[in-house]
Amino acid sequence: MVECSWLSYKDPELFQNVSEGLRRLYRTKLFPLEDTYRFHDFHSPALEDADFDNKPMVLLVGQYSTGKTTFIRHLMEQDFPGMRIGPEPTTDSFIAVMHGEQEGVIPGNALVVDPKKPFRKLNAFGNAFLNRFMCAQMPNPVLESISIIDTPGILSGEKQRISRGYDFAAVLEWFAERVDRIILLFDAHKLDISDEFSEVIRALKNHEDKMRVVLNKADQISTQQLMRVYGALMWSLGKIINTPEVVRVYIGSFWAQPLLVPDNRKLFEAEEQDLFLDIQSLPRNAALRKLNDLIKRARLAKVQAYIISSLKKDMPSVFGKDSKKKELIANLGEIYHKIEKEHQISPGDFPNLAKMQELLNGQDFSKFAALKPKLLEAVEDMLANDIARLMAMVRQEEAAMPSQSVKGGAFEGTMNGPFGHGYGEGASEGIDELEWVVGRDKPTYDEIFYTLSPINGKVSGAAAKKEMLKSKLPNTVLGKIWKLADVDKDGLLDDEEFALANHLIKVKLEGHELPTALPEHLVPPSKRGTALEA
Repeated sequence: MVECSWLSYKDPELFQNVSEGLRRLYRTKLFPLEDTYRFHDFHSPALEDADFDNKPMVLLVGQYSTGKTTFIRHLMEQDFPGMRIGPEPTTDSFIAVMHGEQEGVIPGNALVVDPKKPFRKLNAFGNAFLNRFMCAQMPNPVLESISIIDTPGILSGEKQRISRGYDFAAVLEWFAERVDRIILLFDAHKLDISDEFSEVIRALKNHEDKMRVVLNKADQISTQQLMRVYGALMWSLGKIINTPEVVRVYIGSFWAQPLLVPDNRKLFEAEEQDLFLDIQSLPRNAALRKLNDLIKRARLAKVQAYIISSLKKDMPSVFGKDSKKKELIANLGEIYHKIEKEHQISPGDFPNLAKMQELLNGQDFSKFAALKPKLLEAVEDMLANDIARLMAMVRQEEAAMPSQSVKGGAFEGTMNGPFGHGYGEGASEGIDELEWVVGRDKPTYDEIFYTLSPINGKVSGAAAKKEMLKSKLPNTVLGKIWKLADVDKDGLLDDEEFALANHLIKVKLEGHELPTALPEHLVPPSKRGTALEA
């Protein structure tokens, strides 16, 4: 027996190494079985190199105005090309937000012919879909580790479903097979699950392990209302997602704006932290996810081979083909049961019966392939031996590699957006003036400063925190303001630093962005020499 060539493949990069192993296993052992038994016509298009090499992807799904696009902006702290936010249905396209050196948009038809992108097989959904698909590329530290897929807001009503012109649920299912995390967003303020949304969630069946639920805009309602909404959401999801485990729901307000009802601030911060940790773990677990998806695919491909070969075996060679075909399709459930018993296959590995019957109607059974044991043996060998070796390789490489996680954007606990949107506005105000711009309001800030009982002309972090929390800004934003205002890094604020902190709070509350580093014109006059040396 010839040993697989990938086993001797050496590469210092963990994911390239495992990706190369998976790619070669797929091409040499699984693809021949898929191709012979028409797996690609019934279940999923063939995998390509980009499917093994691409960065982890996060798919956002939800009804309109649940905050999907705002959520992406919150993570990246930056607008992306093609982004539109509003209370009405604004996102009418699938937008793949990915890293690129130049900011720009690639339309769907160009995207599906790019071999470096994992979207080539979306071509099968036709122009109606491709005209509603694009890639927004931009340089952003978050996108160096993950890609994010924004989806059209799901609406209720039959008319909306028909007017899309393509199979929305099927497109989502295609993405669900290939992404690392599926985030379902719900609006706590107006919770309802439309028929189309229920259909979409059911289409994501078999991917519950990738699914997370976000109850967004939770700061718009009181604690008592929030408890009721959470209970209603869990009840609704329980009827749609048929799993014994309770799905994980993250509650919060996923944007960096003041909380309308700040009573649950601590809960929101803990939930956001948990969700961020979950997303940050994706690059570290990407190789295992690809392994897991390949195993799931191989199990389904085996079942497909047994079904197709069984149908072929029962077909007459000359007469009565049409009537026999109808009979076999009608009795598909019995065929499933027979295969299950004969080959010791779990019922959960079989494809949906009604969907399979529908797909078989359009097939010519006489062209189906008979059972070829060697093809099945190759896949069995892959599952029994090769995958186990790859799993060990993943663990060895993980131990040798530094921790992989998503960095930048909201993951750093900073404000959304880069500095410099408007010259002379927000943090740029006073950039051309000789006088320190903070000095205008310093007398007002001094009055507050001296009520905090400063010692040796400085107030402690605890005392300053109590005052800063009155702004109702999230801790991630206030933490960044503290870092900018504590110019001499002594963990205390003097009167100038305290005034600066309040000035930055005012900048944020007026809707402007915060700078990533303190601009020279905002450095307190008494600290200018020290700040420049630092």
